[in-house]
Amino acid sequence: MSERPAAVVLLSGGLDSATVLAMACGEGYSVHGLSFDYGQRHRFELESAAAVAAAQGVCQHVVVSLDLRAIGGSALTDEIEVPKDRSESEMSEGIPVTYVPARNTIFLSVALGWAETLGASDLFVGVNAVDYSGYPDCRPEFIESFTELANLATRAGVEGSMRFEVHAPLIAMTKSEIISKGLELGVDYSLTHSCYDPDEAGRSCGRCDSCRLRLKGFADAGLGDPATYQ
Repeated sequence: MSERPAAVVLLSGGLDSATVLAMACGEGYSVHGLSFDYGQRHRFELESAAAVAAAQGVCQHVVVSLDLRAIGGSALTDEIEVPKDRSESEMSEGIPVTYVPARNTIFLSVALGWAETLGASDLFVGVNAVDYSGYPDCRPEFIESFTELANLATRAGVEGSMRFEVHAPLIAMTKSEIISKGLELGVDYSLTHSCYDPDEAGRSCGRCDSCRLRLKGFADAGLGDPATYQ
């Protein structure tokens, strides 16, 4: 029996990354989960990432500390208020203050380094450009460009021993479609955490953009959200 190919999956602990993790596992990869403690105000998500990784049986889960509070510039890493109670039209206008400068570029770069070390040519990320397209690093153009960079900037790519591929299977799916797919794959969404501004007990606010989109996704799928809200 041939050994399963290794893959690195970015795992935030949120709904999307938990679904992508299940998809990678379902496709037969030996999954290495990668999370970041980057100074985010919603650091509670790291507990969810660990729980999701354990539930899905990843072969390894690593948390890298990288304090992006040093550069700030985001409501998630700086003293900037997290927007609440915004409508769908408001959420779709411009780039929100919850955008963390170059976050996916930074995270994928670390994931790429680990993938090269592991001899893994496949990277998975849960970016989505349908329900919420405000982040520039969640677009198909970004994924395509980073894939090209990955093969230009690595020894494995230059020597031709591997061809890196960045998989973003959720990029054209609605939130309800993502939830339905995850449930098909057995994802326990009660373990996930999406809120940008949880309380000290880790309960979701229900009012930030991320909570509102999550709640809408479950409602559109005809389901109740198993997350704990304030």
